[in-house]
Amino acid sequence: MSTHKVTPDKFAIAQLEPFDGLDIRSVFVVTDARQAKIALAELLEARQVGFDTESKPTFHKGQVSEGPHVLQFATTEKAYIFQSHCTESHAVIVELLSSTALTKIGFGLDGDLHQISQRFGIRPGALVDLDSSFRQLGYRNSVGAKSAVALLFNRKFLKSKSVTTSNWALTELTDRQLLYAANDAYAAIKVFHALNSADM
Repeated sequence: MSTHKVTPDKFAIAQLEPFDGLDIRSVFVVTDARQAKIALAELLEARQVGFDTESKPTFHKGQVSEGPHVLQFATTEKAYIFQSHCTESHAVIVELLSSTALTKIGFGLDGDLHQISQRFGIRPGALVDLDSSFRQLGYRNSVGAKSAVALLFNRKFLKSKSVTTSNWALTELTDRQLLYAANDAYAAIKVFHALNSADM
């Protein structure tokens, strides 16, 4: 495209009303093999899901992340949170990631893919990186969840830095962490559907 589109600046986004994400009642933490199978069936039935991962941050030079510690998959109604310390769910995690029948949609997935490769020894199939989708539409700068939600919904996507940098390796995540993870994935699937129906 000959013309380059620009995303809203931080000040403009800050003036917007908050984006309505999932509430905690729609967030399901997978803790055993039975729950993993239920999640697998529902997610495969959806065929398209928002996807993201979270990892405990590293603070020292040369420190290697052991993530991803959390992998989240969201439909337009609910989100499933998988924690990598729960080995009972690993087979389902690998099946979801590998499946070419399940399109996994996210923002800036390169870092996630590297960690997944290190941890699970696979490269996920059927991925859509929304950053690339926006580039194809003429956006020069990287478009993340905040910019995309502002562009498509005229809403402010709230992301707490304290939660972003929190300990994602905890065996029991806080409600704030669960909502953060769930809505990262939820925003991706909502943006994907909006992009496919919008005239941009």
